[in-house]
Amino acid sequence: MAVVVRFVDKLGAIRESFIGIVHVKDTASTTLKQAIDDLLASKQLSIKQVRGQGYDGASNMRGEFNGLKALILKDNPSAHYIHCFAHQLQLVILVVAKKHAVSASCKRKDMLREEKKARVEKEILEGENKTGKGLNQEVSLARAGDTRWGSYHRTIISLLRLFPEVVTVLQYVKVDEDCSQQRINAKGILSYFKKLEFVFYMHLMGDILSYTNALSKHLQEKGKDLLEAANLINGTKGALNDLR
Repeated sequence: MAVVVRFVDKLGAIRESFIGIVHVKDTASTTLKQAIDDLLASKQLSIKQVRGQGYDGASNMRGEFNGLKALILKDNPSAHYIHCFAHQLQLVILVVAKKHAVSASCKRKDMLREEKKARVEKEILEGENKTGKGLNQEVSLARAGDTRWGSYHRTIISLLRLFPEVVTVLQYVKVDEDCSQQRINAKGILSYFKKLEFVFYMHLMGDILSYTNALSKHLQEKGKDLLEAANLINGTKGALNDLR
């Protein structure tokens, strides 16, 4: 289990510090709670000092009665729980990619393809798009894998490229889909798409994942020595810091 703390230093600046990786025998909430208590104690910190806690949406983490969130709140009611923002964005992307844009529906896939084709043709006629070898290739929404960051990067990039077409398909689902739950889901996603925070998160995560995806690919290459790997990691950290 990796543990990171965010705190305010003596100058009032917000800091984040990775304080350690702890081996846990299982992922039960009680095991995780004890590991966190022990790690904080080893750093001369206390769970009583915590004012916030954030994890993904797994039941062992956010469970109302026996989750890690609940166990910490029993010791410290001031440790307010916040669902991890990055994980929330992942869930939004998964909903879009799996349920509304790249599902098994051939009709939706054809609609996405035809809308994209019509937009490219219009842009070429109006001089807003260039033609040539390798340009204007057919694009589809990449299917995101729940545990692979690289797949999320591809999904975000393809969603940015196909955003107008995705909106058109969602509008179709909102009105004409036979399943009422899918109509409700489409309406909710369309509403979220209009918010500034969605646009901000989408572009920010696109930038972040482009750096981490490139680093991941480099680190998986054969023949990388430790010094080169360390330089790549430091370079990526510097690029991410520049986004702040």
